[in-house]
Amino acid sequence: MNNTIGVIGSGAMGSGIAQVAAMAGHPVIIYDNNASALERSRGNLATTLQKLEEKGKIASADALLAQFTFASELSAFATCGLIIEAIVEKLEIKKGVFAEVEKIVSDNCILASNTSSLSITSIAAACRLPSRVLGLHFFNPAPLMALVEVIPAIQTAAHLIPLATELMKKWGKMPVTAKDTPGFIVNRVARPFYGEAIRIYEEGIADIATIDWAMTEVGGFRMGPFTLTDYIGHDVNYVVTETVFQSFFFDPRYKPSFSQKRLLEAGWLGRKTGRGFYDYSAGASSPEPVKDVELAHKIVDRVVAMLINEAVDALHLGVASVADLETAMTRGVNYPKGLLAWCDEWTAAKCLAVLDDLYAVYHEDRYRASALLRKQAMENKNFV
Repeated sequence: MNNTIGVIGSGAMGSGIAQVAAMAGHPVIIYDNNASALERSRGNLATTLQKLEEKGKIASADALLAQFTFASELSAFATCGLIIEAIVEKLEIKKGVFAEVEKIVSDNCILASNTSSLSITSIAAACRLPSRVLGLHFFNPAPLMALVEVIPAIQTAAHLIPLATELMKKWGKMPVTAKDTPGFIVNRVARPFYGEAIRIYEEGIADIATIDWAMTEVGGFRMGPFTLTDYIGHDVNYVVTETVFQSFFFDPRYKPSFSQKRLLEAGWLGRKTGRGFYDYSAGASSPEPVKDVELAHKIVDRVVAMLINEAVDALHLGVASVADLETAMTRGVNYPKGLLAWCDEWTAAKCLAVLDDLYAVYHEDRYRASALLRKQAMENKNFV
């Protein structure tokens, strides 16, 4: 593989991936058709690299910055060995870009998408040589987050999977392999962390501050679901939920919420706009949680049971191995423990009981237990 890496898109994710590649020793070409975005990327990278030099993390910011080329024409990619696309999450736009890039690069160039939830198979189908296409899903911020999901399309050449996996390891990343299904591992399995928390809030069982407090103080999560969605941005988080829901043929397990949709419609996208589930404007007071430990345990049990069920079902359907599922959730979204290990700690029987109790009340498919979870409970088996 040619050593030069191409990155399509100079936003935060594209620039972050480019930084990772450059720090691993590659010459990197960043392309964007927006000149001001390209200049912003150059400035941000220069600032970031200077800070890394001051902290002693790199020898020379100037030397590392010299590895970057900032291009406004796709023709700059002619000599690249690997190109990673990190642009807007719209399938038709991605397919169009891949088809254009393929006219420029050699037949040996690997084409990868950083999509978080779209079909790699569909993107590959837009190419003359679909066997060269795969998914490399980094997490934001790419220089700091260790996890990368490696996603082969059904057309992807078999040798590319170990090749991409080894390359990611050389870049200092922790790769996991996921089947090309909606949301892959993390964005599929994590949906209930947001969706079930919002459901609990919408039903009036607890307010957002109390749910966040329960999930952090009792559940052990680093951030509560409402704080996290405000941090991610509702324009990102809600769209992923909606995409996964539609891609799973409207399975109610992934159903989006009106509460989050209304925030999106209002332009209250979270921290970046100063308002989301919480108010971040100057002088705004933070709501106080109700520190009811019994209520907190009920909230945590409900959300964690839903998360475990997603992880078990992903295993059941061959989306990923036990090891990769555990790695993805602990290193991709920093869960306090792997969900399958959490199930073992609880016992499959306890998790099943929580879900079956919810189903008995709601009679919604949202709460149906995975067949594998039911089997593990019946046979009293562990996953890990």
